[in-house]
Amino acid sequence: MSLLDWQGAWQAVIGHPLFGVGITLASYQLACLAYERTRWVFLQPVLVSMVLVIAVLLLCGIEYADYRRASELLTVLLGPATVALAVPLFLNMRRIRELFWPTVLTLVLAGSVATALGVLFAWLMGAEPLIVTTLAPKSVTSPIAMLVAEQLGGVAALAAVFVMLTGVLGAIIGPELLRRCRVQHPAARGMALGLTAHAVGTAQALQEGDECGAFAALAMSLMGVMTAVFLPLAVSLFF
Repeated sequence: MSLLDWQGAWQAVIGHPLFGVGITLASYQLACLAYERTRWVFLQPVLVSMVLVIAVLLLCGIEYADYRRASELLTVLLGPATVALAVPLFLNMRRIRELFWPTVLTLVLAGSVATALGVLFAWLMGAEPLIVTTLAPKSVTSPIAMLVAEQLGGVAALAAVFVMLTGVLGAIIGPELLRRCRVQHPAARGMALGLTAHAVGTAQALQEGDECGAFAALAMSLMGVMTAVFLPLAVSLFF
């Protein structure tokens, strides 16, 4: 096979509609394997897979717009994947009922403090109002954060970046911090990870166990609802 034939075959591979899906899934599986083998916190699967995908795109000379179109199938599956979080919730419904009021209290207090501290630190460090409003919904999933940030006058794309950083850092630091604080209860660990690190923290919690994952999914969902409803109201009242 001549060089031109090899080049043509390579272009056909990277131009295939499923190439984006393939490198995304392969990168995540490799990242999960590396994490399972080493248990090194900095090999958090979302972070490592993101770096691998970026490296492949750069090496292959693929534009992000092309990759996004090629991986639209995975974007479509985000909805069913989110709905599937109802399975651990259903399996642990009795436990959730037992801890209903502690869960509500934790959600209100911890969720409010997490949002307020982020805004306060940004303001103390001299961030512009645009950045502060963009940073405010950092602890919820990207779709909600982008809509809330835009509603508050922030930048939706930058809000997605803050959400990603919050989730990755929370999944990396959170479990070790909880261990050092001697937080061993699965429900407490799940609530902490779900409230602060949203979907990435929930994925981390699911690796620890069903009960931990169930409370993380519950915390992530309720935190998203609370942020979408009350954060714009609080901003309109106090600012």
